[in-house]
Amino acid sequence: QDRLVESGGGLVQAGGSLRLSCAASVRNFRSLAMGWFRQAPGKEREFVAAISGNGDMTKYGDAVKGRFTISRDNAENSVYLEMNSLKPEDTAVYYCGLGTYYYTDREADFITWGQGTQVTVSA
Repeated sequence: QDRLVESGGGLVQAGGSLRLSCAASVRNFRSLAMGWFRQAPGKEREFVAAISGNGDMTKYGDAVKGRFTISRDNAENSVYLEMNSLKPEDTAVYYCGLGTYYYTDREADFITWGQGTQVTVSA
């Protein structure tokens, strides 16, 4: 059974940085897209970033473009989200997701999710 575990969340001041990690127990990990999504209280889940199976394609949500970087290490079955210049509006629970294709950024194509990690950015 596929399993994802996020880590690295926490409390940080505005302007600071955090690095999220997602460890995957997944067959064919290098063949599948991975993505990061987030959900703030009272809001719908929002696309943050996606990366293709071997990392040759990435896409970012408009709210994080230029500040966040997604990467993956297929040897470690892990995906990362480097978050810089954090803003209070980045506060949310961040989830990593396993895609059903080599590359996708559509939420509907992510079928396995981690438990989430809380990121809180203070003003």
